Amino acid sequence: MTVSTTRARHRSARRPSTPLTELASAASEQMGTVGRRTAVVAASSGLVVTMIGAPAGAASDSSAAGALNSVDTAALTASARAVLNTSPVVSSPAEAAWTFDAPTVTAVKPTPPPETRRATATTTSRTAARTATPAAATTNAPIPQSVAGNAVLEIAARYVGTPYVSGGSSPAGFDCSGFVSYVYAQLGVSLPRTSSGIKAAATVISRDQAQPGDLIWSPGHISIYAGGNQQIDSPRPGKTVQFRAIWQSSPVFLRVG
Repeated sequence: MTVSTTRARHRSARRPSTPLTELASAASEQMGTVGRRTAVVAASSGLVVTMIGAPAGAASDSSAAGALNSVDTAALTASARAVLNTSPVVSSPAEAAWTFDAPTVTAVKPTPPPETRRATATTTSRTAARTATPAAATTNAPIPQSVAGNAVLEIAARYVGTPYVSGGSSPAGFDCSGFVSYVYAQLGVSLPRTSSGIKAAATVISRDQAQPGDLIWSPGHISIYAGGNQQIDSPRPGKTVQFRAIWQSSPVFLRVG
């Protein structure tokens, strides 16, 4: 016995079509070509669908409704009209010239206060400071009587207060041998430049034989004998030419010529 089986194809479920759906589909397809007013009648269900477009004047009416109303100036109150009528009307020509008065400004230079003079401190070197006091002291110191009538001492006394200058041999400044050689040079006597050279060129004498104008030598120093226990010399840096007591413990007396 043969059994045949017929297999049928199943269609997918479809949405049931009704006269209303068909009417809606047709209406949607023809919506673009239908005028602003279209009526669609569904006979099967007795449903009447009416699509009425907005009238052409509706947009203009709505826009007109939003516009501001004009103001009727005739409806203003009597007081408002009176204010408008009495308000001044100001007009100016097209080419108006503006002028104004500028105040005159005079610049006055202030008078400076009187200048206060500042006390200026004079800066002096240490050498000048040192020589100032001794110079005054030695200038006021009594000059030995032996100077009078003695050519060597009279010349030497002219330079009292001259500062000591190492290597100096002029009135701008003397060292010990520079002073002695300069004084003797004023008398036409040429002496060596150093104290040891002067000792070598002079004659050694005893203290008892020494006369004002002779020389006193000690290691590294030389001066002019002023009689008694006095001498005149240019001592050392910071000092000046001056008369003073013989301080050497073993002085050597010399005579020139």
